[in-house]
Amino acid sequence: MRFFFGFLAVLASVSVGSAQSGTPVRIMALGDSITGSPGCWRALLWRKLQTAGITNTKFVGTLPAQGCGFTYDGANEGHGGFLATGIVSSKQLPGWLSQTHPDIVMMHLGTNDVWNSKSPTEILAAFDTLLEQMRASKRTIKILVAQIIPMNPPNCSQCGQRVVALNKAIPDWAAGKNSTDSPVVVVDCWTGFDTAKDTQDGVHPISSGNEKLANCWYGPLVKAIQS
Repeated sequence: MRFFFGFLAVLASVSVGSAQSGTPVRIMALGDSITGSPGCWRALLWRKLQTAGITNTKFVGTLPAQGCGFTYDGANEGHGGFLATGIVSSKQLPGWLSQTHPDIVMMHLGTNDVWNSKSPTEILAAFDTLLEQMRASKRTIKILVAQIIPMNPPNCSQCGQRVVALNKAIPDWAAGKNSTDSPVVVVDCWTGFDTAKDTQDGVHPISSGNEKLANCWYGPLVKAIQS
């Protein structure tokens, strides 16, 4: 009997080890300069996952990690200056997906669209296409879409309200696109973010803003990884 229970204990430990050492969950951070230049919230997020013992991940993208003070898994698709509408019109996402094969996409897009006076309708139409392309690459892909951080650049007095309008429209869009096989989850990166305190220029995060971005993504990402 002792041998039997000892065997079960060994078997359980092997199963846990195999799960942890198996194929990692591939995560793409998709966005613009807020995501990629240097996007140190990604480094902080990765470190939070490591600290919590969530190590079965691989961040993927055609762009490399940038300096954030410590080594981290920082591949990404954070392209400075890019618009969601521009990524669609230039047909860029399918190529990135074919090179990286993500299981989860974390998307913080729309800042540059807002800056270029694109309406929520235009931006969400671009999101439609991006989502179709993600699901074409993997039927069961999980999408985490941000209600983007506020912006208040000195040369765009209307940008702040345009962000509010976009963020207000995102939950209904996500609900209409959600599915069991490929869930679409809204991540609130807006609440508690202060452009005066958390950005260097009304747009791009400083250290406090990076901490807030890492925190807003952490819970939804953990759930997506564990599901």
